[in-house]
Amino acid sequence: MSLNEYTELLMFVFAFGLILLGFPVAFTLAGVALGFAVIGEILGVFQIRQLNFMPQRMFSIMSNEVLMAAPLFIFMGLMLEKSKVAEDLLMSMAKLFGALRGGLAISVIIVGMLMAAATGIVGATVVTMGLIALPVMLRAGYDPRLATGVICASGTLGQVIPPSIVLVFLGDILTYANQQANLKAGNFAGKSVGVGDLFAGSLIPGLMLVGLYLAYVMLIAWLRPSAAPSILVGATEPNLTASERRHLLINGLLAPVILILAVLGSILAGIATPTEAAGVGAVGATVLAGLRARPDRRGWLLLGGAAAVGLIGINGFFDLLVARSDFSPLEQAMLWVSYVLVALVTIAVVMAVFFTWRQGVLTQVVHSTTRISGMIFAILVGASLFALTFRGLGGEDTVHHFLNGLPGGLTGAMIFVMLIMFLMGFFLDFLEIIFIMVPIVGPVLIGMGADPVWLGVMIGVNLQTSFLTPPFGFALFFLRGVAPSTVLTRQIYAGVIPFIGLQLLGLALVAAFPVLATGLPDYLFR
Repeated sequence: MSLNEYTELLMFVFAFGLILLGFPVAFTLAGVALGFAVIGEILGVFQIRQLNFMPQRMFSIMSNEVLMAAPLFIFMGLMLEKSKVAEDLLMSMAKLFGALRGGLAISVIIVGMLMAAATGIVGATVVTMGLIALPVMLRAGYDPRLATGVICASGTLGQVIPPSIVLVFLGDILTYANQQANLKAGNFAGKSVGVGDLFAGSLIPGLMLVGLYLAYVMLIAWLRPSAAPSILVGATEPNLTASERRHLLINGLLAPVILILAVLGSILAGIATPTEAAGVGAVGATVLAGLRARPDRRGWLLLGGAAAVGLIGINGFFDLLVARSDFSPLEQAMLWVSYVLVALVTIAVVMAVFFTWRQGVLTQVVHSTTRISGMIFAILVGASLFALTFRGLGGEDTVHHFLNGLPGGLTGAMIFVMLIMFLMGFFLDFLEIIFIMVPIVGPVLIGMGADPVWLGVMIGVNLQTSFLTPPFGFALFFLRGVAPSTVLTRQIYAGVIPFIGLQLLGLALVAAFPVLATGLPDYLFR
């Protein structure tokens, strides 16, 4: 055994060790890659000129329109969170389900599903739900273990329920990995995969997990009513009147739900690309925040929203490309109507931006979006350099031979990779894992016969599970930071155990029945 033969493995271990010691991930990956590139040159197992591919990779990242969706989705989620639209959504849902046993927990799961999908960032969702929902649940008499478990589990749903920044980056990486696998196999007409495919593929498994959570909460409420009592948060009457329910549905639930469904539906229906849908989501979230900040101006804002819906409808029935010159009279009329609708939308957006800026929300959202996006793309640059050096040292061939040598073929290789990612999830953030691991193992697994969409969904569900696993699950730390001192750490750990079991069950179902992940994208896009 010589150092020359295992330089790539030593590089991986060295980088992983430095990250565990607390060094910044982006600079660690880039620094280790450059250091081992020089070492490889000295040992004769790497050629420095291979790094010339790095500028091309950076240019492809900067010009990748799909990746532009990530900052927009982050902006959308943060705007809904910091403007307290998410808080209104939770409290409205709690009042609607308050008369049911476990109704507040059910509300947390549903709102967690919606907000996790909008935010896509586990920490933000868990902290928000912990600050808003946990004190209310404890005052209502909920078992602290059930309350904390529900919040942690629902806060991690953004890993697999689209639209999510995790799926945006995972889809981009798997697209590249799929191309590599097809080229290596000489299959130039292989199955293509994109972010839209991954969004569609993860929808059913994500909703399946939500269903498992809801079933568990209902079972606990039936078996142990004292652990999940019924309560009407903020109401003095035992039941809400019809007018009160209608008010809650329209003001608290309808607009945010329509926004999220419109963003996801436009992608799945093929009306918009993920980037275009993310832009609609960011603008829509700003209008909702403006509506909450200045309800006295709701007329203009609602008119702008109606105009946007009208534009979508007109675009669906008429071809209004302005570069054309052969417009029919009806098309010409619709073109002028569209100009008016665009003006109404512009007025509403400008007003919403001004209202949120005056309230101080817009500044917070822009700063947070810039900071989070900068962190993510810095890691992506470092991971790209790391993957380039790792391949140049022969790491991809090493991984290929190792995975092919495992018993069970693709099944054995998938079990091994899933286990490694699960363990890495104890220590590393999900973005770090997909940027480091997926470019390395993705082409190999796809080359062994794994469907890229199924592989992406399996990775998403797996990483979601690792966020909950004691003692290092990130979601547990996030909730511990905002939970009252009366909630013990061991209660948080105990509370997530049943949900870990449910997520492992979900992962096993997707593994056993790949059609859960591949059926919808095949139906929509094939």
